Parts: sequence; C-alpha cells; structure tokens
Amino acid sequence: MSIPQIKFCPGTLAEGFDTYSKTCLKKVFNGKKVTHVLPYNPPKVSEEDAEKFLENRKRISISGVQEKLSFLLDKNKLRLTEEDEQGTYILKPIPRDLKKVDQVPANEHLTMQIARQIYGISTAENALIFFKNGDPAYITKRFDVKEDGTKWGQEDFASLAGKTTENAGPNFKYNYSYEEVSELVQLYVPAHVVEIEKLFKLIVFTYLFSNGDAHLKNFSLLETPHGDYVLSPAYDLINTRIHVNDTDFALDRGLFKDDFQSAELRKSGHAGLEDFYEFAKRLSISAKRRDKLLKPFLTRQDTVEDLVQRSFLSDSTKRAYLLHYQTRRNQLNAQ
Repeated sequence: MSIPQIKFCPGTLAEGFDTYSKTCLKKVFNGKKVTHVLPYNPPKVSEEDAEKFLENRKRISISGVQEKLSFLLDKNKLRLTEEDEQGTYILKPIPRDLKKVDQVPANEHLTMQIARQIYGISTAENALIFFKNGDPAYITKRFDVKEDGTKWGQEDFASLAGKTTENAGPNFKYNYSYEEVSELVQLYVPAHVVEIEKLFKLIVFTYLFSNGDAHLKNFSLLETPHGDYVLSPAYDLINTRIHVNDTDFALDRGLFKDDFQSAELRKSGHAGLEDFYEFAKRLSISAKRRDKLLKPFLTRQDTVEDLVQRSFLSDSTKRAYLLHYQTRRNQLNAQ
C-alpha cells in the first residue's frame, strides 16, 4: 500500500485539499501545521516500530478491544508517548479479525464526521492519518485531558450502572437497555432535560448508521469547568454492519427495559418509528420536541451521500455504507 492521492481534507472531508485543511488543523491539532503522514510504519511492517507500539500499549489506560496507541503533539509533530507522559491523542490502526478490516479507520472517521456535520451531534475531534507505508489509521483528540495535562472527571455508563466482569460476567457492557441508560442520565446529570435530548439523538443516529457496538462503555459523562457532569462528546461511532453481522442494537434489551415491541418490530424484526416514539415518551420528551429531533433522521440527507463519496472508503464499501443508510432510513419511515 502507498500513501493515497489526497483530494479531500483527511479531517473534515472538505474538497480541494491535498492535506489537512486549516479548519481541521485548528480543531484537531491546535492550529499547528501537522502532516497527514506519521513518522512510523505499522507494526506488521517495521519490527523496530512494533516494539515501540508494544511498549506504548502497556501504558495506555483506554479500555476496549481494538488496539489503541497513545500519542502527543511535540511542536508540530505527532509521536508516541513515553513513560510518564500524558497522551493527548488516541491512534487506532487497522484492527484484526473483521471483514473489510482495512476499511475500519475510514469507516469510523466518516461516521464521526456525518454525526457532527449533518446531525449536529457533539463528537470528539478526529481525523484520518496514514503510516509511512500508506496504511490508514484513525486519530482522535482526547477530550478528557485539560490544557495543563490534568484530566477532567469521566465516568462511562458501565461504571455508573455498577457493572463489571466480576459481578455481571464477560458481556457486562451489553446487558442493559437504552431506557436504563437514560435513567442514569436523569440520576447523575443536574441539567438532564438537555442531555436526555442529546442522548435521544445519539441513539437514533446509532440505529440509522448501523452502529451495533454502542454499548455501556461507549457512552460517558464528562466533568465541566463548573464541576457538574454532562454527556461527553460522542466517540467510537462506526457502521459495524460493514464488518460484522450484528443486531440492530448493541444492548441486549434494546431500547426498552421491558418487552415492549411495536407492530413494525414484531412484523419485520427491526425497530420503526413507533419504537422511537415510545422511547421519546419514556424519556419525557414532548411530541413536538420529539418530531423536531427526529425530522433530520427521517429525511433523506443528500449531504450524507456527498460525505460518503468524499470519504477514504473503497468504492465497494461506499456503496455498502449508503445501502445500509438507506435501508435503515426506510425502516424508520415504515408505518
């Protein structure tokens, strides 16, 4: 593999750039002129770099199955963190053991950009970046690290629910419902009316874009400068249907903590508009607000297609991505 020809910003996907745009550099890299090529080869290519990555992984404290590496910005260059250094970026190289595994970084980058640019969902700052041999990787700026290197308080929803491997088994982060997640927001967030609507939008988005891995550790609360907590920016958004044959919802119980099923769900096996109407009702979202929040997800968004076409996915994966989007939007609109 070689470095691809760049026609769109690898951060914002804006047209007419052969590297990161000024907008991307400002948001993701503090305005510094960072190159879209890392000074490393991936572990499979370079034994020397593989050793550095192995040492780095021992120190990083980010949970999850996918390999994650800790980076920081040294002047205008990204590099692996060393002992006792606080990383400010997380790098996710191509993982293993999935279908279309080389498409994972571009998939996550695209899905995160769609969430923010089209649906107005607050997300972690992110970009696509490339190893020296051309392999893509996904890079995201840590939102839990302050400018002085100390950290904001952050609690994921597995912790808030009191679930661990020891007390709930190996699938602890999936054994829940999104309704119960909303109850945790109401319990721990003072301004929960606003945050509940953000949660509702995020869960509709994860359904529309086939993110079947939106489990308890992929939602969290983040401390604010005022000392209270709000929903953190969204992270780990990806169209998992591209890579695995998973269910509509990551959480075992789906939307509801009881056995509610709409006529559409009973008929097709997939959630429909009635399910999200009921979900909004249980979250105490009024019908007027519900309809306003849902409208962008029910309407065909041409900008989704534009961003998909500008993305760094292969042509066949772009077609699959759009097919999944159109299928889910049809399911939501089914009456």
